[in-house]
Amino acid sequence: MRLPPYLWLAIAIVAEVIATSALRAADGFSRLVPSIVVVAGYAVAFYCLSMTLRSIPVGIVYAIWSGAGIVLITLVAMVLYRQVPDLAAICGLGLIVAGVVVLNLFSKMQAH
Repeated sequence: MRLPPYLWLAIAIVAEVIATSALRAADGFSRLVPSIVVVAGYAVAFYCLSMTLRSIPVGIVYAIWSGAGIVLITLVAMVLYRQVPDLAAICGLGLIVAGVVVLNLFSKMQAH
C-alpha cells in the first residue's frame, strides 16, 4: 500500500500507544484479549515504522515516534488510570516536545 510517510508514522504512533496502553490490562500476558492487542499493536507499529523509514531518516522518525508516544501514553494514563503527572513530569514532557520540534525545524538531516 502506498501511503505518505507521515501517515505511516501516525499509524505507527497510534498502534504503539494502543499496544502500550493494553500492557497493563494484559497483566503480565495472563489475560488473552489484552495480550493479543499488545502483540498485534506492536506488530502494526513496527511494520508502519519500517515503511516510514523508507523515506524519512531514522533519527527524525524515532524522535517523532517516541516523543509523540510518550506524550500520548501520558494522556491515556491520565484518562484510564488516573495517573496525573506532577509539575516535573509536565516540564519533562515539554522538553521532549521541544526537542522533537527543534529537531524537525532546524536539523539538516537529509533523507536517504
